[in-house]
Amino acid sequence: MKTRLAVVALAALAALALPAQAQFQDRSLRLSVPVPKEHPMGQGARTMIACAAEKSGGKLKVNPTYDGALGNDVAATQSARSGTLDMYITSTAPLVGVLPSIGVFDLPFLFSNEKEADAVLDGKAGAYFSEKLMGVGLVNLAWWENGFRHATNSKHPIQRAEDFQGVKMRVMQNNIFIDTFRTLGSNAVPMAFSEVYSALETRTVDGQENPFANIENSKFYEVQKYLTLTKHAYSPLAVLMSKKTWDGLSPPERAAMMECAAKGRDDERRINRESAAASLANLKSKGMQVNEISPAEMQRIRDKAQVVYQTHAKSIGDEAMNLVSGELKRIRGQ
Repeated sequence: MKTRLAVVALAALAALALPAQAQFQDRSLRLSVPVPKEHPMGQGARTMIACAAEKSGGKLKVNPTYDGALGNDVAATQSARSGTLDMYITSTAPLVGVLPSIGVFDLPFLFSNEKEADAVLDGKAGAYFSEKLMGVGLVNLAWWENGFRHATNSKHPIQRAEDFQGVKMRVMQNNIFIDTFRTLGSNAVPMAFSEVYSALETRTVDGQENPFANIENSKFYEVQKYLTLTKHAYSPLAVLMSKKTWDGLSPPERAAMMECAAKGRDDERRINRESAAASLANLKSKGMQVNEISPAEMQRIRDKAQVVYQTHAKSIGDEAMNLVSGELKRIRGQ
């Protein structure tokens, strides 16, 4: 009798599960990842991919392509908005062309630490920008991180504000980054990430700025001698889906992708932060000369860069500026 009841109960549970399971279709989604698969971003992507497969019974397949092989950030944005690319991961900086207000995250020395960044991005400010992205044809599944950025170059150590002068510095294709380094005295050269190694190798540019993991995984240590711990900007990552792809998903499929992107976020952030010290040690072992800037000189650099806030406040807009600054004041207890 007990066996019979158990069989009936299992059958009932299976019947209840069928409608939800039926809303998962066999899908193959293309995901563009701009860095090598060994990067924390790649590891986060694998967590997300495995989660989507598990939740959909193997029907929701996310197929990654690494090293930006499907196009740089700007090209990927265009492809996703048009619906020819399903998903991609990007820093927020290249999104300024389609959503100027998101440039608030590119302002120099905005965040003091990762805890502040998490609180802002996972709170109402992050939700605000996700809604704005939806309006330009992109659905943000979760905020991941590229992390704090540091400067490298092949000319000399940067120990004071004046040392930026005369350094031809590759920056992202973003006016705020361009203005930040021009304000500091560098010749800022906007360039897609996929082109950076070659430009450094041929001395088309003298330096670049990126988080430790990017510097290590892209082997910039082979063509750069000096690494300065500037921590001049924090780069959030957006895990974006084409709204055209999103609109074709069922509610359970959408919920699964959001949940799995959040699971990937937790792994990606953790791995990125845990590996930062190891990456820095590896860069030193590869021959890079690493230096910090004295607190007094860092304050001079921060003060010099403040003009960038005034220059770009109008293009970012009061709403975004006030929202993020208000959240930071709340978090800091000011």
